[in-house]
Amino acid sequence: MNDFPDFSHYHYWVEKELGHNRAGGRVTYLATDTKTQQKVVIKQFQFAKSGSSWSGYDAYDREIQLLKELNHPGIPRYLDAFHTDDGFCMVQEYKDAVSLAEARSFNPEEIKQIAIAALEILVYLQNRIPPVIHRDIKPANILVNDEGNVYLVDFGFAHVGEGEVGVSSVVKGTLGFMPPEQLFNRQLTEASDLYGLGMALICLLTNTKSDRIGDLVDISYRVSFKHLIPKLNVHWVNWLEKMVEPRLKDRFPNAVTALAAVPTSPLRPPEAQFSQSNLEFKASRLGEHLTQPVVITNPIPETILEGNWEIAPHPHDPPSELYQWITVEPITFTGSEIECQVTVDTQKLMAGKTYHRKLLLHANTLAKTYPLQLVIQTAAAPIHSNILPYGLLSLLGLFSLGVSWLVAWIILVAGTVAEATDMAGLTSLLGAGIGLELAAWLMRSSGWRVGSTASTLAAIGVGTAVLMKIVSGTITPTGPIIIIGAGVGVLGGAAIGIALGTVVEKLVTKGHGKGLAIAISLLAVILGSSLGLGLTVSFANPLILTISIMAGLLLVALILHLSFKRMNAIATHLKFERRFIKP
Repeated sequence: MNDFPDFSHYHYWVEKELGHNRAGGRVTYLATDTKTQQKVVIKQFQFAKSGSSWSGYDAYDREIQLLKELNHPGIPRYLDAFHTDDGFCMVQEYKDAVSLAEARSFNPEEIKQIAIAALEILVYLQNRIPPVIHRDIKPANILVNDEGNVYLVDFGFAHVGEGEVGVSSVVKGTLGFMPPEQLFNRQLTEASDLYGLGMALICLLTNTKSDRIGDLVDISYRVSFKHLIPKLNVHWVNWLEKMVEPRLKDRFPNAVTALAAVPTSPLRPPEAQFSQSNLEFKASRLGEHLTQPVVITNPIPETILEGNWEIAPHPHDPPSELYQWITVEPITFTGSEIECQVTVDTQKLMAGKTYHRKLLLHANTLAKTYPLQLVIQTAAAPIHSNILPYGLLSLLGLFSLGVSWLVAWIILVAGTVAEATDMAGLTSLLGAGIGLELAAWLMRSSGWRVGSTASTLAAIGVGTAVLMKIVSGTITPTGPIIIIGAGVGVLGGAAIGIALGTVVEKLVTKGHGKGLAIAISLLAVILGSSLGLGLTVSFANPLILTISIMAGLLLVALILHLSFKRMNAIATHLKFERRFIKP
């Protein structure tokens, strides 16, 4: 036994209570028809209960008569009615569905289908002669089952035919879901129910409870909801705004028009997420074609991203029909994950420059347009890399000067003490040649071929000077001074040889020719060494003075020649680039 009413005399067994309105004397039960074993809904109207009145019977009788005439899959069918001691009961088809007033989660496509299905029910009602106006469309009266089927229930306030309800009539409906014309008992039209449906959909989209819907309506009855759903598709925003327009003439005139105007686009538009916000291109040679991928992803399910690329205009770029140096493939796309290839042609770009350009993606998203920054670094012109490292050459010259001055000073002091200055100088030269060749051997074993060649050439030069010194006069050998001179010379020669080879290898790695690297480094060493000797011995020595002047002149002439050659190459290149695209 249970505490529910006993309707077994009418072949109905009550299973549970579905809802109630005690003030209105109405209770809804889920029951089983014992004849057919089908589930049914019984609405019990208890007019004899406190707070209710038999005066409402006529309204419920009208609902029964209306439901008897309605035949639509979205409206639960009328099945039966019977009187009770304190009122009467109406029996309807049971739909295993839950109202929109209950907290549930729907995806954007499901919400769209709910809107369409509800409108189709209204189209059926409004196509009747005379049309039926529900007058109480709200989330609690719209049911949706697990398969997405939509049902409209509770026709207790339904009005048959358009026109004024009557000034003396009590306003029937639910506050927040009644359009202004219904609220003020003015003329009702087929557009009146659209207001309630629009408000119900806004509740669903904004997760607003029915008793709080008034918070979205201002003093002029205009509904403000966009701030609660900022990512809602603008087409749907416009459609919903038209559904809930306070003025009848601004609303859709009927359900047929509203249904035809339902946006084809999804409620929530797709989004475009980039794998990177900017692309950087760096060319290693002139005229190179550079390509980089960018992946655009749409994270919104059940939506399709559509887009097309535009190269943002730049004042320095020629018209696209004449020359397009930035291309995107594909330029137009449809999908949810697209890899686009951005290609840059640097043939008409100036060398050694940085270009900043922008791509614009126009898409069917809320943002509409997305920028993609491009940074293009072109390769340097070959002439630009041939600048001589004057600082490095100066260090080589100063190092040679210091070593030569130190060696000459030691030899001068030792030769003076031993009274054999010429012999000390000769042996130091011989030692320097050996030291240079020793340095060349060490560099060869380390793979420094060009550096070792430069040191060997220096050793040959010093050896030639020694040979000329021996041939030019008679020198008496003295034991200790030979060892001192040779030892100091070997150390000094080896140090200068290593420095010389290092600079030569550095010049070659920077793109300078081997011959130029050896020649200019040797001249820097000769000039530095001769100046070091001149500071120690005297510039009055004609050989030292001649070597210094000749080495200096040759070095200056070589540098000037290279500078003029480079300047001419730059001028030629600039003239060549005159019609190129500027950064």
